[in-house]
Amino acid sequence: MKSRAEGHAVVLGAGPAGLFAARVLADVYGRVTVVERDDPADEQRRGVPQSGHAHDFLARGYQIAEELFPGVGDEMVADGAHPADVARDVRWVIGGHPLVKSESGLSTVISSRPFRERHLRARAEALPQVTLLGGRDVAGLSFAGDGSVVDGVLLGPDGSEKLAADLVVDATGRGSRTPVWLEEQGHGRVEEEKLKVDVGYATRFVRAPADAFGGDVCINIVATPDSPRGGSCQRVEGDRAVVTLYGVLGDHPPTDAEGFNAFAKSLAAPDIYEILQAAESLTDARRYRFPASLRRRYERMDSFPGGLLPIGDAVCSLNPRYGQGMAFAAMQAMALREHLLQDGQKPDGRESDAAAYFRRLTEQVVDPVWTMTQLSDLSFPGVQGERTPETLQALELVGRTQIAATLDGPLTLSCLRVFGLLDPPTALMDPAIQERVQETLSRLPA
Repeated sequence: MKSRAEGHAVVLGAGPAGLFAARVLADVYGRVTVVERDDPADEQRRGVPQSGHAHDFLARGYQIAEELFPGVGDEMVADGAHPADVARDVRWVIGGHPLVKSESGLSTVISSRPFRERHLRARAEALPQVTLLGGRDVAGLSFAGDGSVVDGVLLGPDGSEKLAADLVVDATGRGSRTPVWLEEQGHGRVEEEKLKVDVGYATRFVRAPADAFGGDVCINIVATPDSPRGGSCQRVEGDRAVVTLYGVLGDHPPTDAEGFNAFAKSLAAPDIYEILQAAESLTDARRYRFPASLRRRYERMDSFPGGLLPIGDAVCSLNPRYGQGMAFAAMQAMALREHLLQDGQKPDGRESDAAAYFRRLTEQVVDPVWTMTQLSDLSFPGVQGERTPETLQALELVGRTQIAATLDGPLTLSCLRVFGLLDPPTALMDPAIQERVQETLSRLPA
């Protein structure tokens, strides 16, 4: 039997999901090839139209990045990124009121997405097992025999070049072609779930004096049902700041300077608008639209080939206003690592039944995060979806907890641990937390 150390894994896509996957695979496979359609060094890659907008690096994502690439945070800071404690250095504004500031011990770094990807990519490429092939089109998957096993990928416009692989990991994102290729091969159609949110973004880079931030490195004004517009203003590398404004259900920010500033002024708090008033504009505003969250239920398929595992947005693409994408991809990579180390191999050296991987991915990562984002999205009355009595009760408890967190430091930390994907949303239902919420809210004037 060929050992994995003698094997070759191919990753499709060099975004965060692909880079985290490559790092995990390098611990197992003798060779790992990352295939990217675009030039990986291009900061405005065609396949990542959202790259120019503000991107969070949630606490759980940063923890995993440090575990997989030790010291990468210090390297980013040395190169111009800003270190941050998520409760001390980030200003969270909910319902027009800031959450209580404190020292949480939950670290991250604030930077632009291209900057962050560049550092992760450099660390992945430095691994002796990893090779990155940029500017290469993937025309399809290569299926062996009766189509029950994927044994490589087909490259080039006509698919004439085969890159053999013992495992293919699809990290090509929301636009993944795997569902089409599987159906064409007779494996059936993967079931999809969607939740329409119609989020629209507009982003400008500006230069603002550091004192305009009042000691913070990031300001997040969170959209709520009562104020369904939000925004983020982050100090990033190069003495710049990135300002992203967003609205839900078609209420999208304009891109002209006057309209952009007016939208910022309409938010529930004036913090971002005030920074814009003191800032020098460096770029025109760019627009991005996200119609719906999407989940592909691969775990429900009756037939799925060996030698193929999707990851990241190729499995589940979340409403980006929560900033969870990079942390979500990192968490999935950890599930992939556990699968590779614990779920065994078939006698021919190929991967064990993908069902074990999908079961682990679904239960440990996708279900909790998908449920949390759905819950938050369903708090907006215009979002269509089932609201069970349990959902309505959860929405009420979470809403009350967030209000109380603007008055109480420990409750702020509880909320930020959920926001940062360190704890599931059910953590906020803990009786001790809800007792503290009740006590805190009871002190409010009638």
